[in-house]
Amino acid sequence: MGMECSQNSQMKIVKGDAGYVLEDVPHLTDYIPDLPTYPNPLRSNPAYSVVKQYFVNVDDTVAQKIVVHKNSPRGIHFRRSGPRQKVYFDSAEVHACIVTCGGLCPGLNTVIREIVSGLYHMYGVNRILGIDGGYRGFYSRNTIPLTPKFVDDIHKRGGTILGTSRGGHDTSKIVDSIQDRGINQVYILGGDGTQKGAAVIYEEIRRRGLKVAVAGIPKTIDNDIPVIDKSFGFDTAVEEAQRAINAAHVEAESIENGIGVVKLMGRYSGFIAMYATLASRDVDCCLIPESPFYLEGKGGLFEYIEKTLKESGHMVIVIAEGAGQDLLSESLQSMDLKDASGNKQLQDVGLWISQRIKDHFARQRKMSITLKYIDPTYMIRAIPSNASDNVYCTLLAHSAIHGAMAGYTGFTVGPVNGRHAFIPFNRITERQNKVVITDRMWARLLASTNQPSFQDAKDVAEVKEEEEESQTQLLEGANSRDDKPLTNSH
Repeated sequence: MGMECSQNSQMKIVKGDAGYVLEDVPHLTDYIPDLPTYPNPLRSNPAYSVVKQYFVNVDDTVAQKIVVHKNSPRGIHFRRSGPRQKVYFDSAEVHACIVTCGGLCPGLNTVIREIVSGLYHMYGVNRILGIDGGYRGFYSRNTIPLTPKFVDDIHKRGGTILGTSRGGHDTSKIVDSIQDRGINQVYILGGDGTQKGAAVIYEEIRRRGLKVAVAGIPKTIDNDIPVIDKSFGFDTAVEEAQRAINAAHVEAESIENGIGVVKLMGRYSGFIAMYATLASRDVDCCLIPESPFYLEGKGGLFEYIEKTLKESGHMVIVIAEGAGQDLLSESLQSMDLKDASGNKQLQDVGLWISQRIKDHFARQRKMSITLKYIDPTYMIRAIPSNASDNVYCTLLAHSAIHGAMAGYTGFTVGPVNGRHAFIPFNRITERQNKVVITDRMWARLLASTNQPSFQDAKDVAEVKEEEEESQTQLLEGANSRDDKPLTNSH
């Protein structure tokens, strides 16, 4: 297959026959020539002696799009993650660190545990530091030595044993700290803001010519990171959200014209609300940021509530925290506050919509209602991960370790169509993953709840057009990223 290559500092583009495009990740040898290699310690690890073809072929890639027509181009691919025959770090010289940033999410402790255990048991690494308190922890001298014994049962706890914070990103100081401590592998757990920070840290490390691998593990409970199948903690969040929905349903059906309102996480993406609604089957209306809705008039929310109460005598409404922000009063919108991570601070749409529903039915005087509002946000974030997320966190941690040991850097890990891959930072920070309201999953939800779509045909056509344009731009972007010829390929 004929190949042509180009690169920028965060992504290498390899083009092949039949429209094949590999969006590769940086490697230490891109800027440090003649690095020595070592046999992978897994070759002599008794745990892996029975595994056939344990090492990943250096040319294995994972397709981003797997549903194709017979004449479709092969499209964008990512480098498959997994252990390589040769590694670029001698186990005795590895000094790794782990940092957790941003909000809490089920599974953080599991990822920490599996990075420590994986480095120790698979690669014989025993110098691992935990950075205390997010990015700003690099500025202080507060670190936690991490050993397999220390992290043995932390996966049974919620939160992060390392502590976390938002903001605190002075790149130069962070890289100074990495250099001063002699750290040469950095594992960064966090959402898109954290991964943007990780990309900047990688750039500074590269500029200084340091032999330091930077690996990101994407964390967002909202599931709003693109490219990867889903983010860790999401399954646990959906499962826990069921408890709140069930409580709202019990409250609502126990009284005449009872309404249960549940606010779930979802700043810009309504995945938790959508999947929790589909899973519970007790929800009559699900409101998410991607699907605008209105309250008054024909086809509006108030009319639907009235209709549902007359038919069923009770109702459950699930609303994502980012939904309906445009409907909140101008005075609230004009505050436009942001948190330390740069995220817009949203108004409490759950309280607002509960009050609007109460006011509406008080004015109507035709129907007396009882409304119960439940906000389980911090209860969901704080729990330990469930079984499926624990397994998933293990795979993410191992992918990051294998990548760093093999000399890859400036990358994040995650499953793409079920296969774990190394993904360039800029691919997961360039946009947010959102519910596609012209997709069959949203149609399934509408069919399940029988709620109005609050959309007219023109709105749907516009959304479809925007999505098609976005896909075209992504593919054109991949085909036009050309800088300088590659000197190395791995």
